[in-house]
Amino acid sequence: MPYVLGIDIGSTNTAAGVARRRGATWARPEVVALDGGSATVPSVLHLATDGSLVVGAPDGGDGSRTARGFVRRVGDDVPLLLAGEPFPPQVLTAVLAEWVVQRVLDREGEPAEAVVLSHPAGWGGHRRELLHSALWQLGLGNVTLLPRTVTVAESHAARGFPGSTAAVYALGGNTFEAALVRRTPRGTYETFGFPQGLDWIGGADFDEALAEHVRTVLARELAAAGRRETHAALRGLLPECDRAKRELTVGTETDVLLTLPNGPVRVPVSRVRFEDMIRPAVQATVDLLARTVHSAGLRPAELDGVLLAGGSTRIPLVAELLAETFPVPVEVEPDPQSTAATGAALAACQVVSPRRRFPERDGEPAPAGDLGPAAPPAVRAQRRRDHDRPARSEPPPRPPVRITPLDLPKASRLALTRSWGREG
Repeated sequence: MPYVLGIDIGSTNTAAGVARRRGATWARPEVVALDGGSATVPSVLHLATDGSLVVGAPDGGDGSRTARGFVRRVGDDVPLLLAGEPFPPQVLTAVLAEWVVQRVLDREGEPAEAVVLSHPAGWGGHRRELLHSALWQLGLGNVTLLPRTVTVAESHAARGFPGSTAAVYALGGNTFEAALVRRTPRGTYETFGFPQGLDWIGGADFDEALAEHVRTVLARELAAAGRRETHAALRGLLPECDRAKRELTVGTETDVLLTLPNGPVRVPVSRVRFEDMIRPAVQATVDLLARTVHSAGLRPAELDGVLLAGGSTRIPLVAELLAETFPVPVEVEPDPQSTAATGAALAACQVVSPRRRFPERDGEPAPAGDLGPAAPPAVRAQRRRDHDRPARSEPPPRPPVRITPLDLPKASRLALTRSWGREG
């Protein structure tokens, strides 16, 4: 069955969504299971000893062979080094995108009619051209690049958001993005104003705040244990804190479980206590979003809504603080971690079809708007606005973590990436 593909490569995880054509209509996008039953894979590439690139970092692997955070580095002239070999960040991003395309192709049995890949809202023409070139080198010449905030707006609009002007609040694993979007006369969305972001706030930082609390509570027990035993006990602390964080989005209390040399221990934590830990960081994101709105000459009340994306936006404190500053609806989807990917699939429908039609939802006719020519107008307008915008340098990637690897379905691109590294 004909389909289109949307991909979102985030700072920590990658997600994808497909929408299938059904006669003259497009079915609602569905999230693709990229790793067995998981809807996401880590945005991590590891250079194996045989020269192949795999998704994820092997358990206990050599950190010098693992790359993460490379999407943020696109536009930086300094390549990432894997086992001493230079890898331009746009090449690594393209390799991960190609892996997703191939994964979906293997499942569907035919190529996608169109592919839309989201990117950070603050990218200018230079960064997009770098990534376009890297994608083309890997045979992905049919990929359309759109700002993540646009794909987020597309997803919310398909679920019934009726507004024309909105603020997008995208809280990723390691980064935060704030931007404004507006509906164009053709029914699509485009960014306006000046997108802003924070590279030091994300869901992983909330996990670390909870982990620090646990280490403080268990300080005496950890000091009594040997150094090797303490290291082994703390190895699984961050994943356990991530689990507890997710439980606190729906419950008011949970326990962080840790196995010490003298047996398992439970550290109780309440939602109130956890939100106290992260409140300053969340407030910083809300304040930045407010400044983004004011810098565009708007007041918060002039927006039609605030659109959320990213797994950590499930935390009730996020919506609470946003509601205190923005007297407009705050919209979050049931699975905010996949919002950008499903929105990219919706945008891919626009690339293929002159009009967007979806099956009726909740007993009401689905929207049908003019979708324009093959390239959405947001792409052309953004390209004109950002053509001369200089690229920014980004911070280096974060240290590696343990993630189960996935073998690439194609041969290694090591020789190709080496040649690009020499050309750069």
